[in-house]
Amino acid sequence: MEDPKTPAEAVDRLEALHKRAVEALIAAVKRFAEKGVPPTAEERALFRYPELRVTYLPGSPIPRLARAYGQLMWPGEYVVSITQPAFFRNYLIEQLELLVQDYAVELSVRVSDTEIPYSFVLDAAGAVAFDTVPAEDLARHFPSPRLAQVGDAVVDGLRIERLDGSRPLALFDAPRTDYSLKRIEHYTGAPWQDVQPWILFTNYQRYVDEFVRWAAAGVTNGPKGWALSCPGQVRIEAGDADAELKALAAPWRKYQMPAYHLTTPDGDGVTLVNIGVGPSNAKTITDHLAVLRPHCWLMIGHCGGLRHTQRIGDYVLAHAYLRRDKVLDDRVPLEVPIPAIAEIQIALQQAATSVSGDKEDLRRRLRTGTVVSYADRNWELNYNQERQLLSQSRAIAVDMESACVATQGFRMRVPYGVLLCISDKPAHGEIKLPGVADRFYDSAIGAHLRIGLETIALLKQNRDRLHSRKLRAFDEPPFR
Repeated sequence: MEDPKTPAEAVDRLEALHKRAVEALIAAVKRFAEKGVPPTAEERALFRYPELRVTYLPGSPIPRLARAYGQLMWPGEYVVSITQPAFFRNYLIEQLELLVQDYAVELSVRVSDTEIPYSFVLDAAGAVAFDTVPAEDLARHFPSPRLAQVGDAVVDGLRIERLDGSRPLALFDAPRTDYSLKRIEHYTGAPWQDVQPWILFTNYQRYVDEFVRWAAAGVTNGPKGWALSCPGQVRIEAGDADAELKALAAPWRKYQMPAYHLTTPDGDGVTLVNIGVGPSNAKTITDHLAVLRPHCWLMIGHCGGLRHTQRIGDYVLAHAYLRRDKVLDDRVPLEVPIPAIAEIQIALQQAATSVSGDKEDLRRRLRTGTVVSYADRNWELNYNQERQLLSQSRAIAVDMESACVATQGFRMRVPYGVLLCISDKPAHGEIKLPGVADRFYDSAIGAHLRIGLETIALLKQNRDRLHSRKLRAFDEPPFR
């Protein structure tokens, strides 16, 4: 078949090949479940992901571009296997158009050598009951996930060239992406297709309740086509009776990190994920959400204030992170600085000013500085040993998740930011007690969430400037 001439034609071809492979795999699995007939070698050859290639012709002029992505460093072939091309269609076309318009390149689409694991398509296989088929039987006759195919070598800069001499076109290939899409649904309880490109993380259910009220009101009174996707496959749409109550009643307790997605027809909505307490959850969910290439993720949660002048309910805008959680030390060495993203810092400050409505009051209540993150929730019991480091770092707040969220954003090339609200001051005797905590929650959570949402509204106005070059290395895959 003739190579595609345009990005749209290339994605059309990717969709056709992926659909053919998935349909062939589903049909073969159904037949095996019903009749015990395994696939033939010819059939198994169809169970493969499509592959996208961009050939940068030698001797071509090298444009000098200011953007952070969409750049080709060396002549030759850039390759990536693709999954779910229909879902990623707009993203793929956008990335390819940047290369086509600025470089002398040729596009090609073919079947890759990478097989599609059968477990990645079972959800699409209809009502056939596969529980009666032993997993070892399926794995004997059909492709199964291989850990060697779902690593982050490209993300971590460990492998730039492929075995065939080509270079990676994107950070994540098809098996890694499919693996994460399954994990997203497992942890959050909502369809991965509903994840939006603007993501808020929190560590308290009360923020979720506030978000649900805001989102349900938006679905009821907002523009046509808005919907709220909740854990347990609960979906709220315009015209639903008792939308807020229905959303709040979603079975979120069944899931480790429940997610709520305010979806919009233009695909530019907002997702809120309650990652719970601890950096391990933060790493787990960001590992998987990163394959969807969101425009940013923001942490809005609670922290402990470390300064005498801070008060319960004050804000902390993180400019730096003291990483004491140890979760990512093997992936991102401690000597690697995690920079603040200027566009997000400015938007967070502007949003806080807008929501506060009182610049002088906000000046007293908001401080910028270093946030220290621990893996140990009871870090206070080791305060005497930590005191010198806290002083030397000039830290102004302590939590458990922020450093991981920021470091993962840096590692995964996803713009990030952190705005925390002080719920206690453990170093000064103001510990989190039930009565004080309840009064704090009642007064602060609504305003804090509104700041996060207003920040996203501001960032949407300058989306292209958000993807900073400081997130990109000197030798990067061209796709964002």
